[in-house]
Amino acid sequence: MPEFPEHTRRQMLAGSAVSILAMPAATAANAAYKASDDTFPYEVTRSEAEWREMLGEAAYQIMREGGTEQQRSSPLWNETGAGEYNCKGCDLKIYDSRWKTVIEDKGWLFFTHGEPNALLLGIDWPEGADPSDAKYDVVASVETHCRRCGSHMGHYFIVDGRLLQCINGISLNFEPAEA
Repeated sequence: MPEFPEHTRRQMLAGSAVSILAMPAATAANAAYKASDDTFPYEVTRSEAEWREMLGEAAYQIMREGGTEQQRSSPLWNETGAGEYNCKGCDLKIYDSRWKTVIEDKGWLFFTHGEPNALLLGIDWPEGADPSDAKYDVVASVETHCRRCGSHMGHYFIVDGRLLQCINGISLNFEPAEA
């Protein structure tokens, strides 16, 4: 099983306005969901064993457990060709290459937005945080999930003054446009 570093994109979030915006939304929603949450009626469902076999351990850890890949570990992070990015878990078109921007010093995939009705948003609380404890000062981030299978894609961040979706390349398959 591959090793994943202790640092995550959550570190990029320190001081970000996204975290401030996410906290009231989380309180109003009163709960975040994870890809393993079986209360949401996803169109595509599989057992844990089926997900592990289909995705492999590295993609499973990111897509089903909310992990983060290492910077520049995906060959898609600096892909600039025309085409579409589909969810590796269910093949739903999530992004078009026109919405992708390469940010050299970050090393993940960044998109300005996704396909209409392709993503669900959730609140990603820091590990060990209890959002119901009013005394607990937490910073949460907004995470993106495939709306068809619930797979974790990445997070929203403010990068260079723009609100962008920072996505794990391992969660996507790239389909080049036909010439």
